[in-house]
This record gives sequence, structure tokens and C-alpha cells, in this order.
Amino acid sequence: MTGTARAIPRSYLYTPALSLDRVVKAWSYDADIHLIDLEDSVPGPAKADARTVCRTALDRAPQPANIAVRINGLGTIDAVHDLLMLAQSPVRPGFVVMTMVRFPAEVVLLRDMLASAGAHPEIYVTVETVEAVTGLDGIAAASDGLILGSADLAATLGVEITWEGMLSARQAMALACARHGIGCVDTGNFDLGNPSVLAEEIKRARALGFHGKATIHPRELAAINLAFRPDEDDLKEARRVTEAVQAAAGGIAVLDGHMVGPPFSRMARMTMALGEAWDARFGRAANKQESSTELSPAPS
Repeated sequence: MTGTARAIPRSYLYTPALSLDRVVKAWSYDADIHLIDLEDSVPGPAKADARTVCRTALDRAPQPANIAVRINGLGTIDAVHDLLMLAQSPVRPGFVVMTMVRFPAEVVLLRDMLASAGAHPEIYVTVETVEAVTGLDGIAAASDGLILGSADLAATLGVEITWEGMLSARQAMALACARHGIGCVDTGNFDLGNPSVLAEEIKRARALGFHGKATIHPRELAAINLAFRPDEDDLKEARRVTEAVQAAAGGIAVLDGHMVGPPFSRMARMTMALGEAWDARFGRAANKQESSTELSPAPS
């Protein structure tokens, strides 16, 4: 992440627009972004009804700025209907998530179309095509965030959805997002019955520089939210690093036997700024997360 710290969302809870009650219920869970899905999780014959569900849900959203809508690929008639629904809705989501993107021009076109209707959401791109991976820098420059779509990408590449199979795409995303200062979001975990898999994916994604992770199940939110923001120990260590470098007149210092200098101080200041930004945007009086056994189709 570069530039001024901003509160890039950590957790993205995907809910298919198949049931209004189900979409509204999802808002009780402690996700930074609640995503209403009109794409893969909605069968073709159900898409028209899903748009009605989505529009009604937007009307009832307590915080529309923290709602995302995932639309169908721009090359489809369903995308046309998705955009008409969003344009005609009096309540606009804070985020629109694109799918099956191949070129930066698609992002520019969507932004212009939404702007012509008076809508200015953040636009996130699902990275799930070979063209998107090979042209990530241009797509990142045109968008506000990238989300790894491992299922479709793996199918195109003919590989398994493993860490190794998706590593090159993750690395390319991390670099492109860091260069342009936008959100970098990991794919959803497909092994829902194995919490250790989720924990390992979170650990590795954060180590690469990712800012958050998608999920289809609310029971994963606590782990995601905890991992992708500075905790009290992180903030305490950041203050210690900053103070040590300041005491060395901005030069090299030794802290607990480790060398720290200006780059470490810069990272520490960013950590503290991120903590403040997250508290300002996503601070909650209480954690409202609940357990649930109802599963949704995984984000792809």
C-alpha cells in the first residue's frame, strides 16, 4: 500500500441474490463489505428475480456505502440489465464488483456508464481471466481494487485451486495493487470444513501484501477481520520502531537486537495510520458475528 493510509475493507461476505431475507440477514454479520451476488451463484433463469431482490435489498440497506454488488460480465445481456437496475435504484451501493474482465477499457467503460447515471462507486475487478492476469497493471490503474477469482482462473489454466497453482496470480496482483495504491483481496476459501486451511491462506496472503479476503460463510469473518488489520501488539511495536528511529535522529537504530531504519519507520507509521483509518470507517461497538450452517455458492 502506498500513499495516504485508507481503510481498505478486510472482509467481503458473498451472498447470492436468491432470497431477500437471506441477503438482509447477512447484514447482521460483522463483515466490512456485504456483497450481493448477481453472477455465478445465481442460475440464468433466476437472474431477473435476483435483480429485484438486489434492488429491494439496497432500499433497505442500513449502510449502502458498505454494500457491494457483483454484476455479470459486460459482454452479456445480463450485465445490461444489472446496470439498468443499478442506474434506476434510488440507493446506490458503495462498490460494484466486475467479473470476467479482460482489458482495462472495460473498467473505464463501466465507470463512465455508472457516472452518466450519477453513480460513483468504487469498482473492484475479479481477476479470473488470463488476459486480466497478464494485463494487471493496466487494470489496476483503472480500478479501485482487485479480487482473485481462483475458480474460473484455475479452470482456464487447467490447474487445481491450490496455493501453488494460484501463486503467480497472487504475486502479480500484490505488485499491481501496491503500485497503484488499491485494495488487494484474496479469493474465498473452498475448504469450509477445515479452519486450518483458512488460517494458512490468510497468513500467506497477508505476507504477500494482500489487504483482505472474500468469504461465503460468516464463521470465517472473525479470523479474516483479525488478521487483516493492525492489532494492539502491532500498533505497540510500530510505536516502538518509530520512537527508536526518531531517537537515532532518523538513522539506523537497534531494537531488540534487530536493525531498524527509515524504511522500517515508514512502514510503522503506515501501520499506525491504518489502525486509525480502520477505526474511523469500520469501528463497531460490538461484534455482531453469529454462527451459521447455511452455505452459499463460493465466489469464483
